[in-house]
Amino acid sequence: MGKYFGTDGFRGEANVNLTVEHAYKVGRYLGYYYGKNHEDGKASIVIGKDTRRSSYMFEYSLVAGLTASGADVYLMHVTPTPSVSYIVRLDDFDCGIMISASHNPYYDNGIKIINGQGSKVEAKVEEEIEAYIDGEIPEIPFAEREKIGKTVDYAMGRNRYIGYLMTLATRSYKNKRVGLDCANGASSTVAKAVFEALGAKTYVINNEPDGTNINRDCGSTHIGQLQKLVKEKQLDIGFAYDGDADRCLAVDEHGEVIDGDKILYACGCYLSERGELNNNTVVTTVMSNLGLYKALDKKGISYEKTAVGDKYVFENMMENGHSLGGEQSGHIIFSKYATTGDGVLTSIKLMEVILEKKVNASELFRDLKIYPQLLVNVKVKSKPEAKEDADVIAAVKKVEEALGDDGRILLRESGTEPVIRVMVEAATDALCKQYIDEVVAVIKKKGHEA
Repeated sequence: MGKYFGTDGFRGEANVNLTVEHAYKVGRYLGYYYGKNHEDGKASIVIGKDTRRSSYMFEYSLVAGLTASGADVYLMHVTPTPSVSYIVRLDDFDCGIMISASHNPYYDNGIKIINGQGSKVEAKVEEEIEAYIDGEIPEIPFAEREKIGKTVDYAMGRNRYIGYLMTLATRSYKNKRVGLDCANGASSTVAKAVFEALGAKTYVINNEPDGTNINRDCGSTHIGQLQKLVKEKQLDIGFAYDGDADRCLAVDEHGEVIDGDKILYACGCYLSERGELNNNTVVTTVMSNLGLYKALDKKGISYEKTAVGDKYVFENMMENGHSLGGEQSGHIIFSKYATTGDGVLTSIKLMEVILEKKVNASELFRDLKIYPQLLVNVKVKSKPEAKEDADVIAAVKKVEEALGDDGRILLRESGTEPVIRVMVEAATDALCKQYIDEVVAVIKKKGHEA
């Protein structure tokens, strides 16, 4: 990770540690960098944004920087992150930019850069942008006269993405009652249109964004509202998205949560049965539940583990030719159809499993036992020092020995915050808490807590 860019772009609180000046310079450098690949120096770059209030401010700042460097900018307006990825590839843009802080509160924002292949931009480009922001690269020239870039309304790009999603459904959703929680975010422009066009009776909540209510007690990070809706309306299934709609969690007909691990299990088994799971392998992160691995073992399905972040999942999938991967949080990647996590696409693929197997959603997980899991974040002065402390390592080892094959402990650094994450899976919630308390106590006793 760099000084500004983490595992999911340049993220921070708007106008605190991610400012309009940062956005302007990101635009200036990207316009210059991609312009070098064209004889006329003119790059073509597409921008999407979510619904948070500062997204408009950052959009204008990026546009100013990009056009000042000679790039032509195409605006998709409010749209999901995966739609930008799709349009970049479809229409041969040099790169795409998504303005979003994903599941974070409204006052945060982020700049995600998507390369010409529709995946997250190479670390080398991020490093050069950081050097330019910090004045370590000489000032780049301004475009002049006819070489100054222009802006183009490109809302049609979002509509083409909606049309693409509709083509992926294998059956009509007629007579299916579906709940949608749009998190007052980018899926508000897409999800309802897709499901209604496919014939579902939809019940939509949190699709009235006002700039400050994105992710507020709703969406995939606060799924209680969707559970209540599904049970009260007796729906067949519900889907919840995050702010930029690149992740999806679901709720079955009984109101039980279907997290990313369950989605990977259901879709992995379905694709394996049909001979469509490349290498018969599912790609996960180290945060996936132990129960998922044991269930996949019983089905004879292999799996690989990566660092946390859909970026790393996708890299593994591309390197090894795998077709399904994702995170417990709901970033699910179907490499045949997309190069990034896509919440609405995930919904469509889970609906396919339910409809083709002719079962209720809950029946997909009869053979999957999810272990209780507890995650605690400890704010620390130095992540490496806390994690590498000999006494902390010894405390973790002691827990590992106590758990044996009936659980696990994971200690890792956050990619975006000054915290150490301590996660334990065990047979009961009480054991999870007991073992986490033991390790956290050592971290605090050694003076690492901030």
